[in-house]
Amino acid sequence: MERAEALAGIRVVDLSWIVAGPQCTRILADFGAEVIRVEYGQTLDSIRMTPPVVEGKGGATVSGLFNNLNRNKLSVTVNVMHPRGMELLRRLISVSDVVVENYSSRVLERWGLGYEEQCRLRPDIIYLSLSGFGHSGRCRDYTTWGPTAQALSGLTFMSGLPGHEPAGWGFSYMDHTAGFYGCMAILMALHHRNRTGQGQYIDLSQVEAGIVVTGPSILDYTVNGRPYRRPGDPPGNRSIHPSVAPHGAYRCRGEDRWCAISVFSEEEWRALCRVMGDPAWAQAPEFATNLERVRNQDGLDSHIEEWTLQHAPEEAMSLLQQAGVPAGVVQTAQDKVDHDPQLRFRGFLPEAEHPEIGAYKVEGVPLQMSRSPWRLKGASPVLGSANSYVFGELLGLADAEIGELAAQGAI
Repeated sequence: MERAEALAGIRVVDLSWIVAGPQCTRILADFGAEVIRVEYGQTLDSIRMTPPVVEGKGGATVSGLFNNLNRNKLSVTVNVMHPRGMELLRRLISVSDVVVENYSSRVLERWGLGYEEQCRLRPDIIYLSLSGFGHSGRCRDYTTWGPTAQALSGLTFMSGLPGHEPAGWGFSYMDHTAGFYGCMAILMALHHRNRTGQGQYIDLSQVEAGIVVTGPSILDYTVNGRPYRRPGDPPGNRSIHPSVAPHGAYRCRGEDRWCAISVFSEEEWRALCRVMGDPAWAQAPEFATNLERVRNQDGLDSHIEEWTLQHAPEEAMSLLQQAGVPAGVVQTAQDKVDHDPQLRFRGFLPEAEHPEIGAYKVEGVPLQMSRSPWRLKGASPVLGSANSYVFGELLGLADAEIGELAAQGAI
């Protein structure tokens, strides 16, 4: 079967940084778009050196997160504060299809590169601006980060353990979610341009993208008047399933190791008891029926955890599954990378070969297209490694002029 890159021929000027914008442009690059990251050594994207890092390596290419989000891309260095550097950026936009940035609202306007000006450079340009609150309304000028957007959207409030204050997520989910929305918007804009010849401006609010994720809780409050934080919510490691028990994640032998167990029938309950050696406590009246087990979940979970703590999670899962009890290891990142046969079979964690740090695994794309699949063509870019190609071949500058620009601090 003949295969082709879905976005071959699309050129993206990537002015983004940290996570949200790079997540968006990563997907475009994975499916064949030529994504050119515009960077500058004096104002380096901080995520280039953000942990986790490759041990024993220095420089601006040590971050695992950066390397994952920026594979398949090119890097040029441009000092947009230098007049000749800004002129190079304007010329690059004029020969590109898409511009992506996730700065605070109005940054590109201050650069003299708002949407109207971009249209003068390239009439059918597609411009995605991915900011915290969007470019309209009273909050447009506030600066936000992914965790800030999570808090403002309500997601942080929904995190943590029962009876404790909100803990936050410990990971910038909203940056990634906003990146996915941004990619989807660009694909729709490209489809629109293919039909009409018209580009467009995409104003994406990261906070609003987060509120979408809180939808069920907003609906519950709107319809039933129930706040999210109430007895039993958030559920912590116990399932929110209201009608069956046991149903949760249980600590196992080892550091922070867990096994999830779900019992939906009396047959499964009896099988669980057999695997645990038919302990005397399981015969107590408070555990005699599912209804009683639901009413007495605290005591039930403590007893089950006495058994799971004697076993590694893989062992507990195997014993329970063989007996017909639904159970599964709560996998760590290391489990997924080193021991997951399903991910290995689907090639979800391929290796990229980087000239400075060697081979490293990257996250794949969780879909496989029969005619236009994603491809891993290269590792994340060394800072400025595409200067000769972009400034020379693409923009037509002679080597001497490129050298002069470098000497002037424009690139």
